[in-house]
Amino acid sequence: MSLTCIITGSSRGIGLGIAKNLASKGHQVILNSRSEIAPEVLAEFDGFDLPVGQMVGDISNFNEAKRLVKEVRKEYGTIDVMVNNAGITKDGLIMRMKEEAWDDVMNVNLKGTFNMCRHVAPIMIRQNAGKIINISSVAGLMGNAGQTNYAASKAGVVGLTKSLAKELAGRNITVNAIAPGFIETDMTDELSDRVKEATLKMIPMKKYGQTEDIAKAVDFLIDADYVTGQVISIDGGLYM
Repeated sequence: MSLTCIITGSSRGIGLGIAKNLASKGHQVILNSRSEIAPEVLAEFDGFDLPVGQMVGDISNFNEAKRLVKEVRKEYGTIDVMVNNAGITKDGLIMRMKEEAWDDVMNVNLKGTFNMCRHVAPIMIRQNAGKIINISSVAGLMGNAGQTNYAASKAGVVGLTKSLAKELAGRNITVNAIAPGFIETDMTDELSDRVKEATLKMIPMKKYGQTEDIAKAVDFLIDADYVTGQVISIDGGLYM
């Protein structure tokens, strides 16, 4: 059965990997980015059963998120799966962190997740079905020096997930989170060799994860009707 799936922050990295995997399974995928998605990214969806959709807009803005959800609902009739993946980092030690760096990260990572959950929940409640999957981070579980804003936002996503799971469980809606560790993306490619070597020493499996590892967990949570309020760590054993 084809499901209508929104994936925020899906123009690259983990979000794009999740989107491509869902499209390959025959699901209707709607990509999201704050700006127009590059033609070469859209071309990666050529050949799948259903044409990829676009949802261009800033999910950190409450009313903008509402408009985006309304447009998707109008065009596709339903929203079956909501993957809240959009996230940013503005790292720095707290003694030098500017208020803007805190606010920007919290607005995208945590408020953006709230905004999308807030606007898709009524749709899923009316149809008595739905899957909400929030992408947190291992940093939100164990903390990370130089990332107080990012870690706090991702820890907030965990609390939001567990609370919302309790609210929506009686409506046949599951809400879960995935906490990735170090995943190989274009962002990690930019790290220096020294940083890469240091991070690999921290990981018991001595390797980075792949976007496919996260995509497989999304598949599992979509199929799992009796799993809710959980956080699945995908980190090679980093957080045990």
